[in-house]
Amino acid sequence: MARRLIERGVRVVKLFHASWDHHSRINVELPHNCALVDQPIAALIKDLKQRGLLEDTLVVCGSEFGRTALGENRPGYRVVTGRDHHPNAFSLWLAGGGIKGGQVIGETDDIAWNVTKDPVHVHDLHATMLHLFGFDHTQLTYRFRGRDFRLTDVAGEVMPKFFG
Repeated sequence: MARRLIERGVRVVKLFHASWDHHSRINVELPHNCALVDQPIAALIKDLKQRGLLEDTLVVCGSEFGRTALGENRPGYRVVTGRDHHPNAFSLWLAGGGIKGGQVIGETDDIAWNVTKDPVHVHDLHATMLHLFGFDHTQLTYRFRGRDFRLTDVAGEVMPKFFG
């Protein structure tokens, strides 16, 4: 359905899959959720590429934060086999729309706690995405409580290393 919407000129298509909040039962729930989304995502990208739509369509797969690489410990639980929220280091991926494929940008330390190389701030990601959409992020503002704000704040920069 997402591909058909894109073929018909719909400019923004949002696909949403909930239930990724694995504070427990990660050994059961994570494989289940991955099985639900891996093939459909791969099929969407393949379909877009076969139809010549991928170069003009930006596909973004992300979430609101990352997860710790360590098991989560909670008082009162004998066994907690989940992962806690981790906003300081997390992954997402981009495909199509002018993104150079096959690269990894950024690294964390050995326990995935802190970013150690090539950090990408969310404002930089937004500036880069807006650039791919043909917008100058420094000119795109919204008014809130009588003041103009930028989605990319004052520090967002377009990241040329993302481009192919």
